[in-house]
Amino acid sequence: MEKVPVKTNRAGEAAPGASPSKRTRGSRMARSQLRTAVIFLAPAVLAIALLRLLPFGEAVWDTLFKSEGFGVLAEEKFAGLENYVTLFTDVSFLQTLGRTVVFNLIINPLQIALAMAVSVLMTRKMFGRGLWRTAVFLPSTIPLVGSSVAWGIALRPDGPVNALLGLFGIGSQPFFTSSHQALASIILVASWIGIGHWMIFLIGGLNSVNQELYEAASIDGANGWRTFWSLTVPLMRRPLLFVLVADTVANFVLFVPMQMLTNGGPENSTTVLMFDVYQRTYTFSEPHIGAAATVVLTVIMIIIVSIQFRLLGERDK
Repeated sequence: MEKVPVKTNRAGEAAPGASPSKRTRGSRMARSQLRTAVIFLAPAVLAIALLRLLPFGEAVWDTLFKSEGFGVLAEEKFAGLENYVTLFTDVSFLQTLGRTVVFNLIINPLQIALAMAVSVLMTRKMFGRGLWRTAVFLPSTIPLVGSSVAWGIALRPDGPVNALLGLFGIGSQPFFTSSHQALASIILVASWIGIGHWMIFLIGGLNSVNQELYEAASIDGANGWRTFWSLTVPLMRRPLLFVLVADTVANFVLFVPMQMLTNGGPENSTTVLMFDVYQRTYTFSEPHIGAAATVVLTVIMIIIVSIQFRLLGERDK
């Protein structure tokens, strides 16, 4: 006997007016769908709770205490907001905070603009396009530690980059030993890795744009620059937002190049918040103040990411 399908709404519930047996069957279907959703989502929710929310909650709790004494004999005492007061009255922390904001204001637009430019170029018809894409993407497959070692060798005073500059009559540059060049050199290392990584996401977005729109723009006489600003950029808003948010978070917690290449120097010129947290916690043995700096870093990231999402939401209306 052929079964009569039960009409259900989007939630899997039986439609109004259905018979009691159909309502029961629809209710079972809804419960089954809910059970399936819970089973598939539970591992991800559990991982987020255990690996993200719980450690952050512990970090917030740690900021309310301070240690008195040394080593295992140190006594934990409730300190309220004293650790935050200590941070925000510390001139070096305020300088680090400002340096971190400036670092991100430079590196994020720079990486996204270059990744977008390369993505547009890599979606054009050109000889060896796949080979060029691989060449640009390859640096992002190298671990950050390996990339930092390679650039540390390339940019040292007697390295190949300075040798190449010497051919053009330019003197040896103190890339990682000058307080005026160290942060820019870190930006170069991070961008060498980041541009190829974000390019992949942007190429995916560009390939999803309806090509008929470009043909229509061409028929209307729009040049390449006008087509890019009036057609490509608006249609790439969501991929760009994803890349912007992910890139912002990645650069706020960037740590390896600073630790390996400059150790936060010279003259603290490459000390950003993430490296400052490491120093306070493990070098200066101030875990509670380090936890407070972590909370400040997280709050700043949440505020900036919220602004980025808010800007996109307003544009979608």
